[in-house]
Amino acid sequence: MMIIALIGMTALHAIELPAGASPDPVTFEHFPDRLHTFVWVNWELVPTERLAEVAGATPQQIAELGRSMGLPEPPAISEDQWRRSYITIIRRNWHLLPYEQMLTLLDWTAQKLAFTLREDDFLYIKLGSLKPKCEPLVYAPPSAQAAARASEIRAVVSEAFPQGLAKAEDPLFGFVARLSAMPEGPTAPGTSDSETPLFSPRFCSSYFMLYGDPFLETETEAYPDGYLARLADSGVSGVWLQAVLYKLSPFPWDEKRSEHWQERLVNLGKLVARAKRHGIGVYLYLNEPRAMPLDFYEERPEMKGVVEGDYAAMCTSNPAVQDYLRSAVSTICKAVPDLAGFFTISGSENLTNCWSHRHGERCPRCKDRGPEVVISELHGLIREGIVQAGAQTRLIAWDWGWPDGWVEGIVGRLPKEVSLMSVSEWSIPVTRGGIDTVVGEYSISVVGPGPRATRHWGFARSRGLKTLAKVQAGNTWELSAVPYIPAVANVAQHAANLRKANVDGLMLGWTLGGYPSPNLEVFAESGRPEERSVDEVLQVVAARRYGASAAPAVVKAWKAYSVAFSEFPYNGGLLYNAPIQMGPANPLWAEDTGYAATMVGLPYDNFPRWRANFPEDVFIGQFKKMADGFDAALDALRRSAKDIELTPSQRTALASEMDVAEASAIHFRSVANQARFVQARQALATAKDEAARPLLDTLEHVLESEASLAVRLHAIQQRDSRIGFEASNHYFYVPGDLAAKVVNCRYLLTHWLPGERAKRGLGG
Repeated sequence: MMIIALIGMTALHAIELPAGASPDPVTFEHFPDRLHTFVWVNWELVPTERLAEVAGATPQQIAELGRSMGLPEPPAISEDQWRRSYITIIRRNWHLLPYEQMLTLLDWTAQKLAFTLREDDFLYIKLGSLKPKCEPLVYAPPSAQAAARASEIRAVVSEAFPQGLAKAEDPLFGFVARLSAMPEGPTAPGTSDSETPLFSPRFCSSYFMLYGDPFLETETEAYPDGYLARLADSGVSGVWLQAVLYKLSPFPWDEKRSEHWQERLVNLGKLVARAKRHGIGVYLYLNEPRAMPLDFYEERPEMKGVVEGDYAAMCTSNPAVQDYLRSAVSTICKAVPDLAGFFTISGSENLTNCWSHRHGERCPRCKDRGPEVVISELHGLIREGIVQAGAQTRLIAWDWGWPDGWVEGIVGRLPKEVSLMSVSEWSIPVTRGGIDTVVGEYSISVVGPGPRATRHWGFARSRGLKTLAKVQAGNTWELSAVPYIPAVANVAQHAANLRKANVDGLMLGWTLGGYPSPNLEVFAESGRPEERSVDEVLQVVAARRYGASAAPAVVKAWKAYSVAFSEFPYNGGLLYNAPIQMGPANPLWAEDTGYAATMVGLPYDNFPRWRANFPEDVFIGQFKKMADGFDAALDALRRSAKDIELTPSQRTALASEMDVAEASAIHFRSVANQARFVQARQALATAKDEAARPLLDTLEHVLESEASLAVRLHAIQQRDSRIGFEASNHYFYVPGDLAAKVVNCRYLLTHWLPGERAKRGLGG
C-alpha cells in the first residue's frame, strides 16, 4: 500500500491508497514527452489552471503546449461536467501522475479518492488492481526535440481534421440537459389505465446516474422530471437505485455511519413522489447487511460472521443483526410508504451474509443452518420489516450468485409474497465461429430465456411466487459505449419469448441500458394485452419513432443488425477484457506493454486475454463479420432514406439512429483491427527477411484503417455526446482521444514501420 499523508494532518491520520505491484507506467511515444501527453489527454476535461497547478506551471505555459500540438483554445469546464467525469479523469492519468498529483488534479482529499477506488463500482479493479509507479510531473520548457515533435503533431491534426479540433456541436454531457428537459409531447404512448400489461413492473437504471450518495448529493439528479417522462413514454414503469441500509436508517452501533439518514429519507420521498406523477415506481437495490471492518467486532464478537481480509460479515443468524434488518427496512417503508419495492442480491461480489461467498461453514452459527435457511431467512427478515411498517412495498429476490444446488431449497422457504428474479439468458449454449460457449449474462446477441432461468421460475411458480426476468434491453457489455445496441429484432424476439414463458415482470438492465430507446419500447409493446408478432411490434415502434414511410426500411436494418450481432463471440472474460468499449480510442504500441487487460477499463494490448477461449483468427473474424453486417445494413438504410419523405424531426431522429449503428460498426471493426495488429506485431518479432514483408504490410493497413475509423468516430461523437459514455464508467473516450489515436497511428507509420523495414532490408 502507498501512504499519502494529508496536508495539515499527522502521520497517524495518514490515508492508505492502494498501489499493488506498482510497475513502471506505459509510455505514449507518439507524444513528445509525459508533460505534453498530460496536457493533451486532460485538455477537454480539466481547467487549464488546474493543469498548471499540478505541473508547477502557469496557465499560459500549459496553453502554449496545447497550441503547439494543434489543440484549440482551452474549453470552459462546467461544474456539472466536472462532477460527472471524475472516472474518465482518473483513468487517463493512471499512468501519468503519482497519487499526490492526482489529488491536486481532482481537488480531492485522500479519503475521497480511497473511498472512490474501493466503492465506485469496482473502480480499482477496473484500473488493474495496481497503481503504476509514476514520478512527479514537473513543468520544464520543451526541448528542441519535443518542440519539433509537437510541430509534427500539429501538422497531423491539420491534415486529418481540416476544420481543426473545433468545439463540439454537442458538448460532453450535452445529452443530460436534453433528457432532463420536459418533452414537448409524448414520444410513445404508455399503457392506458384500461390495460393490464403482461410485464409489470418494467424497471431500469438511470442512463446518467453517478455513484456516490444519490440521496444526499442531489446536485446531479439521477431522475429529473424530463427523463422520467421520457422513460414513461418508452414504456418503463419503474426505476432503481442502490441503497445502503445504514445510510437510510439509524445504525445502532455507530451513529456516524448513519449521519444525515433523515435527510436522505426526505430526498428519497421526494423522488418517489415525483416518479409517481409519471406513473413510475422507485425500487431500491439491497446488498445487505454490509460487512464491517474487523475492529467493529472487538466489542461485538457474537455478531462476527465469515471473515474476508480486513472485513467480516454481520452474521444474520445473530438476533441483534436480525432486529437491525427488520428495523432498518421498517424505518424506510414508514418514511416512504409509496416506495414500490426492494430487490436483493444475496450472493454478490460484496461480502454480506455468511453464505454470500459460499463459505458459511466458516461461521460457527451459520455452518450447520446451511445456505438455504440463511438466505431465505434474510429475505424473511426484510419482508417482516415491510409488514411492520404496514407498507405494500414489493420484495424481489434475485438469484444472482446462488449455486444451482441451493436454488430449490431457498425458493421453497421464501415467504409467498416474495417474487423471484432470474437472468433470462443465463446458461444458454451457443456456437460462434465453430467454438462452443455458454452465456452468462449481459447478452443481446443471444436471445433468452435459457434453461437456468426457466428452471428457477418453475420452482417459484410451484409455490405461487411471482417471477421476473432480468434482461439487458438497451445495451450490454457486448457494447456499452453506445446508448443502445440497434439489434432491435433480437430484443423484440426476447420479449416475445418471455411473454410465452409467462414471466410477470422485467428488470430492463443493470447499471447500463437506461436510455429511452426503441429497445425499451419493444418490451412495452410486447407486453400489451393483445398479442402481436415480432414483425408487428417492430413496425409499430419504428413508425412511431421515424414515421410510417421509413418504418419498413428501419425494421429491415434492425433485422440485419440483429443477424450480424448474433455473431458476437460470447465469453465472459472476452466481454470484460477486449477493447470493445474503447474501440479506436485504445492506443497501439510498437512493443508489448506487459500489462493485463482490466474489466471494462484498460484493455492495453493483451490479445490473449481479449480473445479468451476463441482462437486468434476466429476472434478477429467474428468481429469483422459483425462490422461488415452492420455496415451493409446501414448502407442499405441510407440509400432507402434518401427517397423517403420525412418531417425534419423524423429525419433528425433517423440520422441519430444511423449514427448509433455506425459507431457500433466502428467499434467492432476496431477490435478486429487491434487484434490483427498485435497478432502481426508478435509474428514480426521472429520473422526474417521476406517473411516479414506481408506482416509489415498488414501492420501498415491496420494503422491506416484505425486512423480512418478514429476520424469517423470523432465526427460522430462531436455531434452526439451519448457516444462513448456509460454511467458507471463515465466517458470511455472523448473526442481528443480519437484525435490522439490518429497521432498514434501516424507516428507508428512514419517513425516505427520504416525502421522495421530498414532492419530487414525491405523497401517501402
